[in-house]
Amino acid sequence: MTAQHIEPGGPLIPRPERTPAALRVALAQVAPHRLAEMERQKDEAIALAARTGSLGPIVQFLETWAVVVEIARVPAMAARLRAAEYTAQSVDRDDPAWRTAMDEIHALHSTTRESLVRE
Repeated sequence: MTAQHIEPGGPLIPRPERTPAALRVALAQVAPHRLAEMERQKDEAIALAARTGSLGPIVQFLETWAVVVEIARVPAMAARLRAAEYTAQSVDRDDPAWRTAMDEIHALHSTTRESLVRE
């Protein structure tokens, strides 16, 4: 992980490097319940990369989990995501709240992904 000062109310941990090992260590700190999912997806990405002869699946895996960790390490963003996911799972799709929740989920992921690209 890169050396960063942690502010009260800010991120829980420094932003990790975008490597499988660093992302795994960070995930273990901020969302340990997702470690098995990450490992499964890593195995799938490696297998797909080997089958296709492309690093694309590995790059996509790293990007996806960098976004997951980035959201989870910032409590306010993680809370927004949890609330939107809960709403999306608990209301009918024809309820306007479902579309609002899905838009919030998409916006959180998109803005986080964009902010990581700029770093």
